[in-house]
Amino acid sequence: MTEPRTDGYEVVVIGGGAAGLSGALMLARSRRSVLVIDGGAPRNAPAEGVHALLALDGVPPAELLARGRDEVRRYGGHLLAAEVEAVSRDGTGFDVTLTDGRRVRTGQVLVATGLVDELPDVAGLRERWGRDVVHCPYCHGWEVRDRAIGVVGSGPLSVHQALLFRQWSDDVVYLRHTAPPLTDEQAEQLAARGVPVVEGEVAAVEVVGDRLTGVRLRDGRTIAREVLTVAPRMVARTGFLAALGLRAAPHESGTGEYVPADPAGRTDVPGVWVAGNVTDLSAQVGAAGAAGARTAAMINADLLAEETRRAVGAHREAAARAKRP
Repeated sequence: MTEPRTDGYEVVVIGGGAAGLSGALMLARSRRSVLVIDGGAPRNAPAEGVHALLALDGVPPAELLARGRDEVRRYGGHLLAAEVEAVSRDGTGFDVTLTDGRRVRTGQVLVATGLVDELPDVAGLRERWGRDVVHCPYCHGWEVRDRAIGVVGSGPLSVHQALLFRQWSDDVVYLRHTAPPLTDEQAEQLAARGVPVVEGEVAAVEVVGDRLTGVRLRDGRTIAREVLTVAPRMVARTGFLAALGLRAAPHESGTGEYVPADPAGRTDVPGVWVAGNVTDLSAQVGAAGAAGARTAAMINADLLAEETRRAVGAHREAAARAKRP
């Protein structure tokens, strides 16, 4: 669709990835009026396939989302390709303002915009992201098994990442780059697992014929590698929520920023819910989809409770009127 309903929606879902589409599907099947607004920039777009997703392992990300959109439409859900500028409180509901100036009225908001991966400042790294520069062993480990892997140290979980990828390959090198110096315990762990440590900052990725061949350090040394892994700083996409006073907070792991919420997905702003990577930085596609469905069920339960409250009030008034002489 190209134009949202003028009378608004019960729920607007911001973000059309696994979490957002799963939430919209649950709400549409619950006969709720729902609109999904998506800017069309999924985090996993560079990847060839989605892995560790039961019955759909290896499905291309674009195909998975296309299937999801078709399913939402099948149950009457609406979809809109657009960017959200801001969300503001408007009486008992919300005004969702798009970057093109249009506005959509809604009673509840489900935010499933995911996150942005902030990569280390290394020349050529972003261009290889999702191909032979990866981050998650459960998403990519099988595909890079038994290859020469270099782990670029950049954050608090980089050593853990090196130990994880060692499970998929005997040839793993830890490039400390800008990560903190190793503790004695970490150094012992890497040595015990046969992971050499290379000191010095990584300046650039080396590529020959569209194939990663290694890295060049700032001191001029080159380290031959076929695959690089990096732990990005993950930051939730939440700038449009500023008017509500809802901002991303530093995650206790030190790996980025997320939107805190209770297990049901409720935020500190009543009527605003979150699901997927925007609140769970480590969620894979399957977990994000499950979270979207669960949070949508909680939204439906809240809507039902309010409808029941109003129905009981009306029922009591009608009964009282019937008793009047």
